[in-house]
Amino acid sequence: MSTTHFGFKSVDEAEKASHVKGVFDSVAPKYDLMNDLMSMGLHRLWKAYTVTVANLKEGDQVLDIAGGTGDLALAFAKKVGKSGRVVHTDINEAMLRTGRDRLLDEGVVLPTVVCDAEKLPFPDHHFDLVSVAFGLRNMTHKDVALAEMNRVLKPGGKLLVLEFSKVAKPLEKAYDWYSFKVLPKLGELVAGDSASYQYLAESIRMHPGQEELKALMKANGFGHVDYHNLTGGLVALHVGIKC
Repeated sequence: MSTTHFGFKSVDEAEKASHVKGVFDSVAPKYDLMNDLMSMGLHRLWKAYTVTVANLKEGDQVLDIAGGTGDLALAFAKKVGKSGRVVHTDINEAMLRTGRDRLLDEGVVLPTVVCDAEKLPFPDHHFDLVSVAFGLRNMTHKDVALAEMNRVLKPGGKLLVLEFSKVAKPLEKAYDWYSFKVLPKLGELVAGDSASYQYLAESIRMHPGQEELKALMKANGFGHVDYHNLTGGLVALHVGIKC
């Protein structure tokens, strides 16, 4: 049986999804609060920039993968209007339920689907935009997921991947100290769960860097790929165009 990484650990490929599910089942109730605390609110700016780069128009069809608590889905819905559609998806039901309830509280009703990004239940050439924010690094077969995202995009459609990446070298020591010393303690204090935030720090280090992810996207059907480093490379927004 093949193995893959779960943070710094090796696990059977077939078991990774259940391990990731356990992490997000645990953190779902405090996910938004922890995002604000651990990023000092910067995640809101990263997502706002992503919405700007999306450049959506009235009537566009959007697929939000690993949409979790619905930040981007809500912002996209405001851009596409009544004639457009945003499909809010996640593999984790607890996260998706939290997001759905949040959207309903905002008076926004979107199609909400529990699905695996490696087996998207949508037709070919259907969406103008596909987005995945802070979710790709948790996927077992990133190449398969990227190929699926490419499949469901219309020709000329755009994929946005917002993800933690390789931070600039002068920031590495401070970032490592924060990630492995502060973040798990913050998770324990606020969410009652240090292990999930230890996994978060480890999963970031195991995720492909900017150039590696760019190459992976190109290898899976995207004719043009560029990326934007945000906050010194702490996060990168990769933009892929289906040609």
